[in-house]
Parts: sequence; C-alpha cells; structure tokens
Amino acid sequence: MYQKRPGIFMADWSDADGRRHRKQFSTAAEARKHEHRESALAHAERAGQELKLANSQRAGGRTMSLQESNNVTMNPAKGKLGVMIPGMGAVATTFVAGVEAIRKGLAKPIGSLTQMGTVRLGKRTDGRSPKIKEFVPLAGLDDLVFTGWDIFEDNMYEAASNAGVLEQRQLDQLKQFLSSITPQAAVFDHKYVKKIDGPNVKRGKTKMDLAEQVRDDIRKFKKSSGASRLITMWCGSTETYISAGEAHQSVKSFEKALRANDETIAPSMIYAYASLMEGVPFANGAPNLTVDLPVMLELSRKKEAPICGKDFKTGQTLMKTILAPGFKARMLGLNGWFSTNILGNRDGEVLDDPGSFKTKEESKLSVLEHILQPELYPELYGKMCHKVRINYYPPRGDNKEGWDNIDIFGWLGYPMQIKVDFLCRDSILAAPIVLDLVLLMDLAQRCSGLRGLGIQEWLSFYFKSPMTVPGLYPEHDLFIQLMKLKNTLRHLKGEELITHLGLEYYD
Repeated sequence: MYQKRPGIFMADWSDADGRRHRKQFSTAAEARKHEHRESALAHAERAGQELKLANSQRAGGRTMSLQESNNVTMNPAKGKLGVMIPGMGAVATTFVAGVEAIRKGLAKPIGSLTQMGTVRLGKRTDGRSPKIKEFVPLAGLDDLVFTGWDIFEDNMYEAASNAGVLEQRQLDQLKQFLSSITPQAAVFDHKYVKKIDGPNVKRGKTKMDLAEQVRDDIRKFKKSSGASRLITMWCGSTETYISAGEAHQSVKSFEKALRANDETIAPSMIYAYASLMEGVPFANGAPNLTVDLPVMLELSRKKEAPICGKDFKTGQTLMKTILAPGFKARMLGLNGWFSTNILGNRDGEVLDDPGSFKTKEESKLSVLEHILQPELYPELYGKMCHKVRINYYPPRGDNKEGWDNIDIFGWLGYPMQIKVDFLCRDSILAAPIVLDLVLLMDLAQRCSGLRGLGIQEWLSFYFKSPMTVPGLYPEHDLFIQLMKLKNTLRHLKGEELITHLGLEYYD
C-alpha cells in the first residue's frame, strides 16, 4: 500500500501467477485491508501449487502420502559457516565473545535452545528426548567464522570493552581472538539513526553503489574465510520509522529506487538486498522493516535465501509473552498495562530519538493486541490501555531495568494488580538468540522443505514482531511459538507432530 497523492491510496499486490495488480481507495485502511486480503489469497494459492508440484516431482507424477511428503532433504552442515554482522556493538560482541568462550571450555551456552534444549519424540512413555543439536544437523560452534560492519573502527575486543557487558577479566581471556575481528566500513546515514555517528563509513554516488560494495565485501569474506555458507545477522541500531511504499513493492522498483537514492531505502535494507542477491539468508534483530517488505520476500524466494525477523525478544516483551497468555488462558481481564524501561547502552541512546523510538514502539505495542485478541474477547480486553516508554539513562549501561504495572480484573469484575521489576542484562539475553538464529537459519537454507518459503515463521519464538506473509496475523504467544518451532523440526525429520491431546494413553 502506498499513497499516490493526498486522498488517494493504492493497494498493490501480485497474484499467484506473479501478475501485478493495483486498486485505488480513498483511505489507507481500506487499501491496506484489500492488499492484505488479496496477497494472502495469492500466497495460499501459490503455496498449494508449489506443494502439489513438489509432491508430484518427488513421486514421479503420482500423489504422495503425508508420510512421504514429510521426508524432506536436509544437506549436511559441511565446512565453515560465515556469520556476517552489521552493527558490531554490545549484542554482537557479547555473542561472538560467548561463542569463543564456549569453544574454549570457559563457559556454558546457557539460554541457547539449540545447544541445551531437547525435543520430545513420540509418546511421553517412549522416553525419547534428544538434544536439538543431535536431532537435526546443525553447524558446530567450531565451524563458525565471523566478520561485520560498523561505523566505529574498534576491533571486537575494544568494542566489547567499551560496551561494558562482560567482565574485563573474561574478555582478556579472549583478547587474541576478539582483536583479530575488525569491522569493515559500514553503510550508514545519520538521518536514519540520529543519535550516533562515526567515521568508518562507505562512500558512493548512489545507494546502488553502496549495495554493490556490500556484495563485494560478502564475496571477499567468503573467499578469505573459507566459509562454504554464510548468514547475515542484523545487530545494528534501530532506524527511524519508515512506512512501506512503492519503492519496496518489487525488485524492479527497489533497484530503480536504489539508483535514485530514494529516502525510503534505509541502510539496513541495503544490507538485506546485498545479502539476498548473493543468496545469503538474512535475520533482522531490530524493529526496522528491513526484510519485512514485498521486494525482500520476492528476492528471498527467488534466491532461496531464508529471511526472518523482527526485533529480538529479550527483556520486557519476553515477560509479556509469558504473562499475557496466562491471563487469556484463565479468562482474566486486563484494564491496562504500563511499561517503562531505563537503558544506558548505545541502543538506549539511539532510542532517545523520537523517530527510532516510534519504530521500536510499533514492535512492542503489537504484542498484547495479538495475544489477547480483543476482537474475540471485548469484555475482557476491548478497553485495555497499553503504554510503553523507554528512557535513556547512561548510568545503567547494558543492565536494562523494565517496570510493568498491570491492572487485571477477575470474578465479578474485582480489580487486582501485578507489579514486575525486571533487572535484566539486555545483551546477555540477546546473545543466545543470535546463536540460535544463525544455526537455524543455516539449517533452513540446507533444507528443501524450508528454503523456498522465504519467511521462516517457525522462528517467531525469537522475535517481538514476527514476520508473516501479508494478511496473516503473527503468533506472539511464547508457548505456541515454541510448539511451532519444535513441531517444524519434527516435521523435517518425519516424526509425528506433538498435539498434546493425550487420548492415546487412555485407549
């Protein structure tokens, strides 16, 4: 959807055969609703066509059984896996330092589902619960190699020391390795992130020039590192709020906009375009649109390079996705939920800008509405008041504090309150998410049942604002998300999906 001129809004979508359609409306809401509905119908029709074709090809023209169709191909994780990170700040350095500490036997991968989690197979009485990393062919930690881009010239040891997340004693044990990772010049424009600036920035006449420079960086890193496969993981700052427009609707329009230096193309989109053009999967850890655009879905499917996002689910929103499903499960009403944060790292400084905060706010506010479904339960959630505030407070550093005041009501409408004070460590919670996404996105690209889908919705577990195909509402309930993730792994291996019905125990 885009605004053609004042009072005229265009719905813009492609049908199942790739033909582009446009329709004019007098309001943005009408145009968006129509576009989402038509896109969802087209996606469903296209998915059905692709599934029938794939089944037919694998079965030599005959219709495959469900058991046969579950037997997807997963290529082994051979060789090195290159991890490319735009934004080598607190999250990125904590992740890389943590991986090296684990490889050296200095720490445990606490918080990582891929390293410590298990997946139940079959009945509860079967006693089969292998570790996820033993159940599916994930890359090993020893196979990971790293590079990144940043506007500051500090190597990872210096950047980690400046971030102040990890103790200096621990960093000094990893100094030789971290010092060897220096950032490449970044694609950056101060008007998209107004609170920070730095000298290590690429120059080019057009945004297409910058995209070509990033593509060249990717090719050179793959060659120099000896990596057989690559992943791009956005750990950069939150950019100012941008709405999707005409430039984002197709590869053709996007490339035209790149050459024209269109202001609706932010730096993160340039990294995404460059990565997907090189066939590299892209995960977005910030609330920016970045890959949540029609052009990126088109590229992702064309290049068979998976995409996912947006915004790592770490502190306050993690708590919301744990508590809110409990309220709805018990049919407890919610009058209001007020959330405020104090944060002193670079992320907090960036979010002190109203434009960047609006991008983050959109991500954080959507959670309750989707979990509680006020349209289905108007008496319980139809009038809830949801407020979110983020305050930059330098003395706190990376140790974020989230305060929540929750006004609920129960039987006969009697009010109750819940207070939550979560003193968390932002990057400590984010680092294992980065690790899991690196390994699972690599798995997705090696898997015939996933790489052609584009959006990897089964990885919603890790995000505040999970991506879905247009017209499909995102699932925010943490426990449903975990079930979706594990059932996807079972599906890939041809194992029975777990429904938790449990009637088979009482036959």
